[in-house]
Amino acid sequence: MFIDHAKIFVQAGAGGNGCVSFRREKYVPHGGPNGGDGGDGGSILLEVSASHSTLSAFRFKHHFRAGRGQHGRGSNQAGRSGEDMILRVPPGTVVKDEDFLLADLTGVGTRWMAAKGGRGGRGNSHFATSTHQAPTEAEPGEAGQERWLSLELKLLAEVGLIGYPNVGKSTLISRISAARPKIAEYPFTTLTPNLGVVDLGDYRTFVVADIPGLIEGAHEGHGLGIRFLRHIERTSLLIHLVDPTENEGRDPFHDWQVINSELREYRAALEEKPQIVAVTKMDTHPDPERYRALEQECRRRRIPIHRISSVTGEGLDGLTRSIWDELAPLRNHQAAARGAAQTGGPGTSDSAGR
Repeated sequence: MFIDHAKIFVQAGAGGNGCVSFRREKYVPHGGPNGGDGGDGGSILLEVSASHSTLSAFRFKHHFRAGRGQHGRGSNQAGRSGEDMILRVPPGTVVKDEDFLLADLTGVGTRWMAAKGGRGGRGNSHFATSTHQAPTEAEPGEAGQERWLSLELKLLAEVGLIGYPNVGKSTLISRISAARPKIAEYPFTTLTPNLGVVDLGDYRTFVVADIPGLIEGAHEGHGLGIRFLRHIERTSLLIHLVDPTENEGRDPFHDWQVINSELREYRAALEEKPQIVAVTKMDTHPDPERYRALEQECRRRRIPIHRISSVTGEGLDGLTRSIWDELAPLRNHQAAARGAAQTGGPGTSDSAGR
């Protein structure tokens, strides 16, 4: 099952207490303090793992506690530190505390401290002075950090397929990539985002995500709404599919406007993402008048528009070439922005959220 949201409680281990102890050897009548320090508590870390694609590990288990540090002992023996706990999450995991963004975990192998273990207390050997040679005080261990965290998964795909249910998103991704989504003729066939890798040869590859659940009112939670709108945020390019047939009784131009409005209402930056429009199901020979207004508006706004059929393959080569032509300069721009961010030069803010 695809799980893209989870709420977890993390509690780091407490530090062990410092020890109060004195040397008691037979021939050392005035032995000094030798209490050892307590061990540090274990921390809880989130690690990005390439073998994880959902947050399903947190579906039934929500509480995680790291090991506590052992108490110090005599003879200056320090307590053993508690074991760290590593929770593995998929690339694209966003960590929030309430509505405050704490971390955006994308790179495989990246680690983030979710809860820091408590520091172990010092033993009484640390408190000896020239005038206070037999201290009987030691520090208790500190409590480990604890808090509730919200985890959200935003898929890492450069290209997002959007549009009303049953416009052919799943069929398209199955034709241009190796993805094999469930396909059927009823609303919301796709209940989870599907990812596919498109390989055009000559090292030209990109990842496509089929984003389900967009209808009018999606930004308010209608349909599958907000649950999947967040997956669009990471994409660089949107492929907007429209159905020109009369089966659904909708107008293609109106559908296109409605979905764009939903993107804008959810987050203005989504509507500003580059788009390619694909008029689907051309194998059914729809009346050109039904999508003429859409074509005219796309040409006016210089938005690439393609007529395709995922059943016969008509127009798919042209569409994928157009995707690459749009995507390549976007990649170059983002790479330049990341380089500027690392050197502290201009353009540092332009790479955020792209």
